[in-house]
Amino acid sequence: MSAVSLHFAPGLPWLLILTLAAVSLVVLSVALWRGLSGWALRAVAALVLLAALCGPSLQQEERDPLTDILLVLEDDSPSQFLSDRPAQNQLARAGLMAQIAARPSVDAVVQRLSDLAPEGEDATEGTRLMAALKKALAELPANRLAGVVLITDGAVHDVQNAPGLPVPVHAMISGRARDWDRRVSVTEAPAFAILGEQIELRLKVETLGNTPSGLPPAFLSVSHDGTPLADIPVTDGADIVMSLTLEHAGRNLIHVTLPVEEGELTGRNNEVVIELNGVRDRLQVLLISGTPHPGTRTWRNLLKSDSAVDLVHFTILRPPEKQDGVPVSELSLIAFPTQELFIDKIDEFDLIIFDRYQLRGILPGGYLASVRNYVQRGGAVLIAAGPSLASADSIGRTALADIMPATPTGRLFEVPFKPAVTDDGQRHPVTRDLLRHAPEGGWGPWMRHVEVLPQRGHVILSGPDDAPLLMVDRSDEGRVALLASDHAWLWARGHQGGGPQLELLRRLAHWLMREPELEEEALSAVATDEGLLIRRNTMLPELPEVTVTAPGGARIPVLLSQGVPGVFEAQFATEATGLFHVEQGELSTVVVRGAATSVEFSNPLARGDLLKPVLAVSRGAALRIEDGLPSLRAVRAGQPASGRGWLGYTPREAYVTTAIRLRPLAPPWAMLIVAAFALVSAWLWEGRGGAARRDS
Repeated sequence: MSAVSLHFAPGLPWLLILTLAAVSLVVLSVALWRGLSGWALRAVAALVLLAALCGPSLQQEERDPLTDILLVLEDDSPSQFLSDRPAQNQLARAGLMAQIAARPSVDAVVQRLSDLAPEGEDATEGTRLMAALKKALAELPANRLAGVVLITDGAVHDVQNAPGLPVPVHAMISGRARDWDRRVSVTEAPAFAILGEQIELRLKVETLGNTPSGLPPAFLSVSHDGTPLADIPVTDGADIVMSLTLEHAGRNLIHVTLPVEEGELTGRNNEVVIELNGVRDRLQVLLISGTPHPGTRTWRNLLKSDSAVDLVHFTILRPPEKQDGVPVSELSLIAFPTQELFIDKIDEFDLIIFDRYQLRGILPGGYLASVRNYVQRGGAVLIAAGPSLASADSIGRTALADIMPATPTGRLFEVPFKPAVTDDGQRHPVTRDLLRHAPEGGWGPWMRHVEVLPQRGHVILSGPDDAPLLMVDRSDEGRVALLASDHAWLWARGHQGGGPQLELLRRLAHWLMREPELEEEALSAVATDEGLLIRRNTMLPELPEVTVTAPGGARIPVLLSQGVPGVFEAQFATEATGLFHVEQGELSTVVVRGAATSVEFSNPLARGDLLKPVLAVSRGAALRIEDGLPSLRAVRAGQPASGRGWLGYTPREAYVTTAIRLRPLAPPWAMLIVAAFALVSAWLWEGRGGAARRDS
């Protein structure tokens, strides 16, 4: 293919040529005004000379035509793998390739969304098809692009960023018109909640698409940290108000699931996780001291140093056997409210501490039985024993014996010893890694301990000859700790180096009050950049595999390895985002990586309405693949680019120039002869005209 065009190569600057043209025009105008008969020939001479100065030549180009490009961009986002969409996408792609192969003047460029996604892009933002389209277009020659075909389910979440194109853009929509789906979403939830106070969560269940008839009633299953709470009947489209009271501080996971019905498009949006931070308003601690001793001040300093603790301290200063004649009315300003503390409001306390308490007839047996019942209902008791535990006045002879993890033998040893962490203590969160808090030279000694016989629970600190020193146990719903010595205060005073008294008692109190990070049997998982970090706290020396259920439903066994005693961990590598279930025996937890339900699955139905604004600009169309594959047609620019069963593209007639030839329009000498002939002829003509006027 060749093309011819006129080309100018002036020998003088264009400004000078224009100036000469203006001068010539003035001269011709004067000649015409004076009536000179040769003005036309002078004009011819001027034009020929000006043309010669412009250097006219004929340019002949040899051109090779280029094929048009049809961009096929396939959406392979997660929602495109639902139902039979992969088969539909493959069918559409194969049909387009066959039609394009039959057109020698058209080439296909096939791109996938996953290949064009920016590195590190957050998948929870949904399908960013327009960003991928921009990137694909940047790699193609714009003068050859004849059209764009998007193979997608229409769930595109960056339509506002669509590029403007001078060629038709079409969409082939996968999915079925009969598809339906049901989803659960959180409409309102607080970020934190005060322990013991009721909060409200608002949820909604919606059915999308072509809802089948005869759907059974739906029930939401709600669990808290893996423990089932309730099954709530729901109505489609109605707000669901769920009341909840948090029982422990820190991270609380509320897992809400909706059963997946047969025929439902996906179950990825049938569950949500609400993460609440439990906050204690005020810690209510009841400290009951028996015989005054230096440890009493240690307990008070420990508890009063925390501004979040409300301390009620009850000290037995005057035993009943003391007779000194002082009137009872003068012993105190007000009567101590034992009935209110131990019966009426005992459940308001988070922790009750008995510090060297002994029976003196002050508290009736019914009050101590109330304390036992308080523990069995979920309360917490710490017994810091003194010599009285080995006496006839021991609280081990009361109703508290039913919940104590050990029984006193009645023997008291007053010999120096250094507390030691037991094998169980190496695994228990209260004393795990406590040795790293030891001062140089090791812990200082204690001077006294009460002999006890463990009955249940775990011995985590030992005294001389491995005698039990600190025991912890769970009693029904509550927790109990027994410290068989009243000399922990020696560590606080720094006696012979001291020890981590503050850290030990802080951990012990927090374990009693159910702080999640101090649970000895717990399964947790957190999302990381590489995947999930799974952690299992346990008192067992060995553990079976955990099972991780990925958002897509795949169940993967993961083997945990022990890093430090009592802690097993594993890094589960994955790039998937969504809700992961982690299970091991009776323990389970959930963790969200990215978002529990991404935008991708908030409405996974196939739809073309989101792309209509993009397609309308180029007169393109959205056709469902299930309605049959459309044919391709070449259309002129500005004409309708789609119709019933066909999609159009605009041929661009692009080419590449292989050779260029320049030929002068006329030789310079010939143009000079023409100009000279015209000037001479004008002079002769004017000369004859002047002679004729003189003869007349």
